[in-house]
Amino acid sequence: MFERLGKFLSCILRGKMTEKCLVGKMGEDAAAKFLKRKSYKIKSRNFRSGHKEIDIVALDGDVLVFVEVKTRKDTAPVGGYWAAIARAKRARVRACATAYMKTLPHRPNTWRFDVVEVSYSQSTMRPTSINHYINVY
Repeated sequence: MFERLGKFLSCILRGKMTEKCLVGKMGEDAAAKFLKRKSYKIKSRNFRSGHKEIDIVALDGDVLVFVEVKTRKDTAPVGGYWAAIARAKRARVRACATAYMKTLPHRPNTWRFDVVEVSYSQSTMRPTSINHYINVY
């Protein structure tokens, strides 16, 4: 709860209370609910290390999962928006994941990187579909 509030306040303090910021928060909230329904245990949201950020850190059984959330309009002409995660973004997420694991008393034996793609209706600002891509990079 405090992490979501932190993200919201961060948008306000940076003067970025834009539609993009609100859409991102809505997508991350929907992704977290989706993962919880799949029995994932959310360990952290919006973990930051410097300018790097991981949207969601969760446990899938004993596997630590670093989740990047991509939110887009349901009218977007191209599907598979998750594939647009550039090499530089993947490197930042990996570096942030390393920083996260250094905060743990015991490093997990296995971890992976997932992407959750949330499509939403621009008129209702509600998710219309959620796709989960496991171990994508």
